[in-house]
Amino acid sequence: MPLRIGNREFRPSWVATLLTLALLPLLIKLGYWQLQRAEDKRALMMQAEVGKHSTLVLNSNNVSQLQHYQHLQVQGHFDSDHQVLLDNMPSKDGHPGYRVLTPLKLDDGAIILIDRGWLPWGAQRAQLPQITVDETSRTLTGLLDDLPRPGVRAGDAGVKQGVWPQVLNYPRYAELQPLYGSSLQQRIVLMDATVPDGFERVWQINLGFGPERHVAYAVQWFALALALLIIYLVVNLKPVTEAQPN
Repeated sequence: MPLRIGNREFRPSWVATLLTLALLPLLIKLGYWQLQRAEDKRALMMQAEVGKHSTLVLNSNNVSQLQHYQHLQVQGHFDSDHQVLLDNMPSKDGHPGYRVLTPLKLDDGAIILIDRGWLPWGAQRAQLPQITVDETSRTLTGLLDDLPRPGVRAGDAGVKQGVWPQVLNYPRYAELQPLYGSSLQQRIVLMDATVPDGFERVWQINLGFGPERHVAYAVQWFALALALLIIYLVVNLKPVTEAQPN
């Protein structure tokens, strides 16, 4: 039986009802998803703030357990012959170039990639930069991080067996594993700017954008949900046609 409100009746069509039932929960879910993303970004910012006030010693037993952007001390020796150039990486001023990943062999046998910083492209793309580094044992410090990830991935990283240095576009750990073996740790270290044998190093928390933007997106999704509900109610309130007396 239609719901009567004043001189109108609420008589929604089944098509409008099904469409609203399908879209309304989706819009609300997207709003809550953006709020969760905002909370995740706040947690990451807090991790970075806490991590920089203490320095922990990194080894293969704790590398997977430590928080992002934890400040670390690690000891080992570089493998200069098997380095990776991350292609299409911007400098602090937005210029294109490479980020240099150098494997560090830890004293316990594990391998972790050290990001030694950014270098510009050469005059010709075929001309690779000079990245050779001394392989004597050393102790260095830096921030724990993950490999950079693109917003949208197109194709594979471009790994070529037996070619060094590897010039790669956003490699995954699974693509790097065959190059270094099972001892490769699935984290990287952003080497501190004060450590020698590096290049441009201006590290920033990789948030994409801040939590405020996610909150703004959540408000938009909730507003769309409210607008959909209002439209559904208004459109389906039909004026009542009173029967005319004979």
